[in-house]
Amino acid sequence: MKKTILFLTTILLAFSFQSCEDFLELEPVAQGIAVDNTSTDSVLYHTAQEVEAALAGVYADFKNEYYQLDYFVNGDAQSDDAYAGGDNPANFQIDDFKLDATNTNVSRDWAYLYSTIGKANTVINNVNAVDDPALTAARKSEILGEASFIRAFMYFQLVQLWGDVPLQLTEIRTISVEILPDIYPILFPPRVPKEEVYAQIITDLEVALANVKPTALHKGYATTGAVNAMLAKVYATQEPHDWNKVKQYCDAVIAGPYSLLSSYDHLWDNLHENSSEAIFEINYNGGITDGNWGTKIFRGLDWKKFNLPSNDLVKAFDDENDLIRKNASIIFLDVTGRWSDAHWPQTMYPFINKYRNFNEGSNQNYIFIRLADILLLKAEALNELGDTPGAAALVNQIRTRVNLPNTTATTQAAMRLAIEKERRLELAYEGHRWYDLKRTGRAIEVMNNATGVGGVNLGYMLNQDRLLWPIPQAELDKNTKLIQNPGY
Repeated sequence: MKKTILFLTTILLAFSFQSCEDFLELEPVAQGIAVDNTSTDSVLYHTAQEVEAALAGVYADFKNEYYQLDYFVNGDAQSDDAYAGGDNPANFQIDDFKLDATNTNVSRDWAYLYSTIGKANTVINNVNAVDDPALTAARKSEILGEASFIRAFMYFQLVQLWGDVPLQLTEIRTISVEILPDIYPILFPPRVPKEEVYAQIITDLEVALANVKPTALHKGYATTGAVNAMLAKVYATQEPHDWNKVKQYCDAVIAGPYSLLSSYDHLWDNLHENSSEAIFEINYNGGITDGNWGTKIFRGLDWKKFNLPSNDLVKAFDDENDLIRKNASIIFLDVTGRWSDAHWPQTMYPFINKYRNFNEGSNQNYIFIRLADILLLKAEALNELGDTPGAAALVNQIRTRVNLPNTTATTQAAMRLAIEKERRLELAYEGHRWYDLKRTGRAIEVMNNATGVGGVNLGYMLNQDRLLWPIPQAELDKNTKLIQNPGY
């Protein structure tokens, strides 16, 4: 409590030394909190331009370090698809399931996600108060829907990584001693059960579904298809899974303006961006101000890269004779004299090949949701609902594109494994694998049986406690209402 009081006192003192004329701070003070201490004006945004700029700032966070780098470390290096690679001890902890509460990735990811939530909260809670005639009622609704989609997207990341988390839906406009009793619970919130977090995610996505546009300038904006896809993913992840809802929202996506590209490699050749297959794709223009530096983390010969492709995944491609997706996903190069790694020989050293523009100021887009993902998610729903032949038809649709024969799975149990394998090979290095293993209850078994060089077990000792991350120690220190996850 003494630490909390000291922290809050420091905030209040900081505000007391700022003049109302020159101080404007819209960054979160705590989880999801935005503070504007400039005046007592009840209206935050006065013009359409101000609101649009605020929304653009929320979207811009899809280009921060979390989504350029950590999103893929968390989804792939934490799985059997990749080793940590590189030389970052924080990533090694993630790869080996040896995290602690002081891990720098854990701290920054919590901060990044709640920062974006804070920005989204400010837009959601203030857009309807703008009286600028240039901001139509229809556009206000669209902005509300887009910001709600982004807030849901961020909370979906949080709840999958940490489970129960603080639920912040309100921004604080002013901090003062007089209103301390009212704002204290908002500044220092407890964790809420993950069921409540999922309920809010669904509420936000339902708001988004009712308000966003069906299409947009490019796939980097929230659209009806992106919202439906997220709803399908959420219902497939929360416990208990609602497979009827998964099917409903997958069907809504499939009925939209989407189709598989004829060539799998076209997804990654940088000549077919914002394609018919893409549902939500972050667009980069390149250069100093809008370059995707994340691609240099995964590919290049200048230094040892992160997310080193695993022997286990390469074997899975080879066992399936899946040359098309293997070659599109992984490239082997000679790194003799540059660096070494116990997992691979220098003469045949693998890199991720899906992100091929890894130059300075790269304009490589990141596809976060695409149709193949949703087709396989629908296959999963159909199989769980008893329609294994229907599931097989969808799996075969994905396999046909890469010249593979139809699946041989005919029972529900066999089809579960067939879909799991197909998602692994189809979506490799797109940040899905770890979360797929978790939501299907397969993470512990799969990871503890993962093999490396020569088929030798890698010796992971994953247990139930390590399926969730620790609450960052810095957050525990300043908020006594937070309780650490078991096992940390």
